[in-house]
Amino acid sequence: MRLLEPPGPCSRPILDRVKESLFNILATYGLPGGKVVADLFCGVGSLGLEALSRGASLVTFVESDQRLIEVLHKNLLRAGMSEKAKVVTADAFSSEPAWHLPDRLYDLVFIDPPYVATADTGPGSRLYGLLEIVSGETTQEALVVVRTHRLNALPQQCGQLQVIDRREYGKMALTILARFQPSVVRVYRALDGQ
Repeated sequence: MRLLEPPGPCSRPILDRVKESLFNILATYGLPGGKVVADLFCGVGSLGLEALSRGASLVTFVESDQRLIEVLHKNLLRAGMSEKAKVVTADAFSSEPAWHLPDRLYDLVFIDPPYVATADTGPGSRLYGLLEIVSGETTQEALVVVRTHRLNALPQQCGQLQVIDRREYGKMALTILARFQPSVVRVYRALDGQ
């Protein structure tokens, strides 16, 4: 389904070929089918809607721009997926996550802030702080996907999360993190042929 977009440059949806590549990688980890997903800085919902179309049981969409939230609701209705979606109007960088689920943890989290917010990725940065919050909202087996400009690399270790994969596509990079578990890292290395 072609997603509706608001007029103007307030959203930068991920390219279809990049999204396809990302979800092929996630499928090797058994994601997102039957899992609980968060799409932070979701824009019009491209990643979260793709997760729902691939069997996610619930997606929490988080966006602070009301224009994008209105378009997101339309996209959810067009896709017939509103019942499996929770939409939160909030700044995902907030230290008190409005997207917290009281009775469940997330299995997969997408973090796609504006590139300007990913210029600083080190300890003390807003992005690093968000990753520390996210680690407390996820299961032990969860994966976290962060989209940044390709020139901005995340530290190998971000709190409880460790980088297990990084792919560059044009100007963007997608970094996948997991809790530090040797078994998860071994699975990744086996898939990568290392």
